[in-house]
Amino acid sequence: MGSPISSLIAEILLRHYEDMNIIKQLLDTKSIALYVRYVDDVLVIFDTTKINLHTINTYINKIHNNIKLNPTYEEHSCIAFLDLTTTPKHTKLEVDIYRNPTTTDTIVKFLSNHPIEQKMAAFGFHITRLHSLCLDSDKKQTEWEIIQSVAKDNNFPQHLLQKLNRQILHKVNKKKKTSKNDNKIWTTFTFHSPKIRKITNLF
Repeated sequence: MGSPISSLIAEILLRHYEDMNIIKQLLDTKSIALYVRYVDDVLVIFDTTKINLHTINTYINKIHNNIKLNPTYEEHSCIAFLDLTTTPKHTKLEVDIYRNPTTTDTIVKFLSNHPIEQKMAAFGFHITRLHSLCLDSDKKQTEWEIIQSVAKDNNFPQHLLQKLNRQILHKVNKKKKTSKNDNKIWTTFTFHSPKIRKITNLF
């Protein structure tokens, strides 16, 4: 924890165990409805009629002697995962924006001596997240009111916020339309320079 390479090491280690099918063995029991991971944060939704918490904890904690699961359980039919609150429904997951109870909503104030780009960066993130997530209209309105309140508390002019909102909304909508009409499939290949091949052939 705290090292600049900690997230990379966590990603390599967990992907190693996933590739070795150690975690897949648990998923193949058909009792796990969803398994998603971001670095070392994992969200698991499971069928309580087929498997219980103790079984999952015991299995995960046996994977490596020095790694222990630190689970956060569902409360009031929802759970926080990263910056989202997820609520399982019968056929889908409903999401909402999660804020830590210690969040102060303090950002670079508009009257501070900083470039305007730095001042608007936080709002750019929050507004992009607002329009990118599949939130219902009520949740979107609630989040927009929170963003406006944060702007007001930090002396940001509302007209700048409204302008930024329109710009981001236009970009997000344009991106969605482009992705729907784009039938191209992209992939990546490792680039090997011709010079490298020549050097390799020498040996």
